[in-house]
Amino acid sequence: MGFCRGDLVEVASKEDGFLGSYYEAIVVCQPLKKDYIVQYKTLLKDDYSGPLTEFVTLNELRPVPPEIPVSEFNLHDQVDAFDNDGWWVGKITGKIGATWFVYFETSEVECGYYIRDLRIHQDWIDGKWICSKEIVKCD
Repeated sequence: MGFCRGDLVEVASKEDGFLGSYYEAIVVCQPLKKDYIVQYKTLLKDDYSGPLTEFVTLNELRPVPPEIPVSEFNLHDQVDAFDNDGWWVGKITGKIGATWFVYFETSEVECGYYIRDLRIHQDWIDGKWICSKEIVKCD
């Protein structure tokens, strides 16, 4: 699957310390067969003068996952938590009041989030969305 100018995508970070995170972007152009230039929605240039634009490869891109309404999670559900300008993959470890706790294996950190900052984790495999939560259909 390829992407076209203007497509909304998520970029999987391959950098140390950022593995397991996805950043929303828009495709600016495709100068080479498997390379794209994207402009991030939440990441800024080092001098803060505007949105960060960079080259990424096709294997770093995926479409923005479909929104799945959710009002509850179960212990150990795999989720994405919005933090530090991107979506980070983790697992639900508990809930106190309105705060859901998520453990991030790559950083070995646990943080609390409101449900509005969480989504069911989905993987883009062979052109289809695969949900981490079996009771939900991702078509």
